[in-house]
Amino acid sequence: MHQEKIQEVIQEVKKVVVGQDRMVNRLLIGLFTNGHILLEGVPGLAKTLTVNTLAKVLHLDFNRIQFTPDLLPADLIGTMIYNQHSGDFEVKKGPIFSNLILADEVNRSPAKVQSALLEAMQEKQVTIGETTFQLDRPFLVLATQNPVDQEGTYPLPEAQVDRFMMKVHIDYPSKADEMEVMRRMANMSFSDEVNAVLSKQDVFDIRSQINAVKIAEPLENYIIELVFATRFPKEYGLHNEAKYIMFGVSPRASINLNLASKAVAFMDGRDYVLPEDIKEIAEDVLNHRIILNYEAEADGINTRDLIKILMEKVPINKSVTI
Repeated sequence: MHQEKIQEVIQEVKKVVVGQDRMVNRLLIGLFTNGHILLEGVPGLAKTLTVNTLAKVLHLDFNRIQFTPDLLPADLIGTMIYNQHSGDFEVKKGPIFSNLILADEVNRSPAKVQSALLEAMQEKQVTIGETTFQLDRPFLVLATQNPVDQEGTYPLPEAQVDRFMMKVHIDYPSKADEMEVMRRMANMSFSDEVNAVLSKQDVFDIRSQINAVKIAEPLENYIIELVFATRFPKEYGLHNEAKYIMFGVSPRASINLNLASKAVAFMDGRDYVLPEDIKEIAEDVLNHRIILNYEAEADGINTRDLIKILMEKVPINKSVTI
C-alpha cells in the first residue's frame, strides 16, 4: 500500500520536474529515514523546484530560507520581542519551526547561522533566549549549494557536513530531458499544481516498515569493510589511493549506509537488503565524509573517483574482526 503511495508521490513530482528521478529518490530516502540531505549542483538544475514540489505533495509544513551573508541566527530560529501592551518579552518563532526546511545556498551564511542550523539538525530543538523548544516531527533539512562562484561563501565545517545523511551531486539533464524542460517552462500557461499524497502518519508508518527491513550479517560486515577501507586504505590494497586520503569516514557513515540501503530495498518492494542496495547508495553516503588532502586536489582526484575504486576493491564476503 505505502509503496503505491510512494509511486504516486514520484508521479506527482514528475508533473513539474523533469529528469531528476535520482534526486527525488534521495530526498524521499532522507524523509523516510529521518536523514538530512545536501544537494550540490550548478544553478538551474531544479534543486529548489524539486524540493518545493515535493513539499506540496506531502501534508507537511514547509519553509524556504534563502541563506545570505547578512543572515542572522534570529532570522532562522526566531527571537524575543517586547510586547508594549503586556510589558513582557515574547517569543517570535522563526522559519525553522516547520517539518521541511529548504536551506537554499546554505554555504552563503556565516558560522553563527550555520551553528544555529546545526543544533536544529542534530538535536531537533532550538534555543531562544533561555527557553529550548522542541521542533515538530518529522523535521528534515534539505540544503542546496552550488560548486561554482565560491567567492564570499562560508564553506560548511566538516562537523556540519557530516550531519547530512547524503550529499547528492546533481548533473545536467540529458538532451531529451532538457527538450522537455524547455517546452514546459517556455509555455507560459504551464501549471505547477500537484496533489498532496502523503500525510505525517504515512511518513511515520513508512519509517516503521523500513525499520523492519532485514539486513543479513554478511551485508552488515560489508558496510563495515567499506567504512574501514576509507580509514585504512593500504590494508585493502588501495596503496595508490591512500596518499590522497587525509581522514576516512565517521561512524555516521556505517549507520546511514545501513538505513539508506533498507530504504532502497523497501522502495523497491522488498523486505530484505541486497548488495546492490548498498552499492547504489554508497557514493551519496560516503562522498562528503572522506577528507582529501592537497595532493588529491593537485592531481584532480575527487571523492567519487575514490569511492568507485573502493567499491571494486572491497569484496562482500570478506570476514570482519570485531
